[in-house]
Amino acid sequence: MNLIEELKWRGMIADIMPGTEEQLQKEMTTAYIGFDPTADSLHIGSLVPILLLMHLQKAGHKPIALVGGATGMIGDPSGKSQERNLLDNDTLQKNIAGVKGQLERFLDFNPALPNSAEMANNYDWFQKIGFIDFLRDVGKHITVNYMMAKDSVRKRIEGEVGLSYTEFAYQLMQGYDFLWLYEHKNCKLQMGGSDQWGNITTGTELIRRKVGGEAFAFTCPLITKADGGKFGKTEQGNVWLDAERTTPYQFYQFWLNAGDEDATKWIKIFTFLDQPTVVTLLDAHAADPGKRLLQKKLAEEVTRLVHGEAALQTALETTEKLFSRATASIEELSESDLEQMEGIVQVDFDRAQLASGVDIVSFLAATNIFPSKGEARKMVQGGGVSINREKIVALDVLVNVQHLLYDKYILVQKGKKQYFLVKAV
Repeated sequence: MNLIEELKWRGMIADIMPGTEEQLQKEMTTAYIGFDPTADSLHIGSLVPILLLMHLQKAGHKPIALVGGATGMIGDPSGKSQERNLLDNDTLQKNIAGVKGQLERFLDFNPALPNSAEMANNYDWFQKIGFIDFLRDVGKHITVNYMMAKDSVRKRIEGEVGLSYTEFAYQLMQGYDFLWLYEHKNCKLQMGGSDQWGNITTGTELIRRKVGGEAFAFTCPLITKADGGKFGKTEQGNVWLDAERTTPYQFYQFWLNAGDEDATKWIKIFTFLDQPTVVTLLDAHAADPGKRLLQKKLAEEVTRLVHGEAALQTALETTEKLFSRATASIEELSESDLEQMEGIVQVDFDRAQLASGVDIVSFLAATNIFPSKGEARKMVQGGGVSINREKIVALDVLVNVQHLLYDKYILVQKGKKQYFLVKAV
């Protein structure tokens, strides 16, 4: 399997250093990607580097997933308009443990394999290096002129916020990661997002200047949305890989709701479907876009990859109950159906208030279905709110105990795709 050819047809190559493809064809190559532990879970923006490591291992090469225990204390200025808050050590350790646990679900760490995956934490080597030693052994090999020429540095220096020395030193630290892995793990390739190209090439240059070695690199394009929105963001915030933060149902819905243009790109990037299967799927979708075959297959494949088959089936069951029966009477949803709809947002509400009745706008705001009464009022007036599958058309509607299903639940629909289950307590 030619890894670079495979990634090119999937649209997963942005920049590539000369000789990289030849190196991968010549021998089993060790390669790494760094993951920044800014939270205790990765989000779907991290899926692309995870998939790059998975493709690498499938092609017979050896992946290293590097968690930035040291660089995470500094913060990468690439693509950032201002400096991030530094994490305290307890938070950082919690985040590192969470990220490691997730990465271990995607790669094969079986030590019997010649290309078994490895985890690394750059704090393991940085904690042993003194400041003076780092300046003498690393800093003297890379000029300030070289570092200033990087886009990530230049944009920040020319901006209003500026760039602290802490963040300026980040690319040296990342470059040293590559050098350390090159010397201790025979790692000859670094991969990452296209915003990391400057940091990555600093590593290849440091390896060349300090030890006379040859190292390689390629990057993947940053994922964008056709409508200009930020990839991986919803009204509720990030789409996480942690099922506690983003349920499998919510995760499935994110991919299912992709537009045609996005789904056409994402089916190649976020699944392992081969080229003939993808071409057949795209042709079927083009023949009848209304069936949304492309989005359904995308959502199924990615949800199965991240959460497993059982979680996918649960997400499909919840979707069936909420959407495929959306035109049916609310009575067709049993009490068990409502209670077993894993993934939709559940909210408690004071039963005493329902006894006397509460106006629809106050109800929607008090349950945090809308962040304010103003937004709730606007959506009701626009016909975008339903209670128990009945559209609300007037602002003077009172929500009361008569709306309770099975004397405990109220099913609220916000817009076309968001459901909330309110429980009277």
